[in-house]
Amino acid sequence: MEGVDLSFANSLRRTLLAEVPTMAIDLVEVQANTSSLADEFIAHRLGLVPLNSKNVDDVSYTRDCEYCEQYCDHCSVTLDLHARCTGDEIMKVYARDLVVSEPRPNEWVGMPVITDSLGLGSVICKLRKDQEIRMKCIAKKGIAKEHSKWAPTSAVGFEYDPHNKLKHLDYWYEEDPAKEWPKSTNAAWEDAPQDGETFDYSAHPGKFYFDVESIGNLEPDAVVLQGIKVLQQKLALVIQELSGDDRNGGANGFGAPRSPDGMQAGGDYGMDQGYTTPFGNTGGQTMYGGGTTPFAGATPYGQSGWQ
Repeated sequence: MEGVDLSFANSLRRTLLAEVPTMAIDLVEVQANTSSLADEFIAHRLGLVPLNSKNVDDVSYTRDCEYCEQYCDHCSVTLDLHARCTGDEIMKVYARDLVVSEPRPNEWVGMPVITDSLGLGSVICKLRKDQEIRMKCIAKKGIAKEHSKWAPTSAVGFEYDPHNKLKHLDYWYEEDPAKEWPKSTNAAWEDAPQDGETFDYSAHPGKFYFDVESIGNLEPDAVVLQGIKVLQQKLALVIQELSGDDRNGGANGFGAPRSPDGMQAGGDYGMDQGYTTPFGNTGGQTMYGGGTTPFAGATPYGQSGWQ
């Protein structure tokens, strides 16, 4: 990446790690479990099974779904797991045993990611004779900032100035730093410093190298493109707030992030200034009956509310 500063490149790195949406099992309805593992243990393992997240934009966030309150075909994918051991040998239950139910938002989302040569996938649990598990799994759309099971990457390598011309790193060494700190492969993309070269105090990083390692639910290039899109949405929200334009779902139609109930049916803001509480009001009154804040209707900064 070129043409940006260090803060922007690092923002993209953080977005790739924590804010690219994917699919993961979020709810597990246990119908039968006679295995040696507790229900919660198996549910946790199911949540970590990678699911295909291609075209995940076709899936709505459950909190934004206008068709349901918990899950439906528009905001989730249902997977059924039923396995029973009838032989004397220990039976392994794999990710391939998860059966995707129809309908679903598109033909890709929700399928377990299986990359091994035998086509088995991740091991979920083991069963002995006459043991059985039967579960209904609900996969939802989310981001790693909410829970790591929605992470699209296992790691994102990030490097700049591989020759350390800027002296941002102070290498500890015993004899020879060149031998004890070998250069990365990215060093081949930049010119090495010359002996006796004058240090440039005004220099700043100009190239940034990313190494994206996907867990399989999205291709690495799709992770980067989706991360750029999310970062655009966040920047559009900043522009929207600074310009005072609170219509059209964000600046330039990007559809920037918002609170779940903050839009009217027509797409305008202002119907609800935040989350609706479970006590039947729109957030302006607490369960204790108080309709004002401790600041008597004004914020600590002198405003009487959102402008």
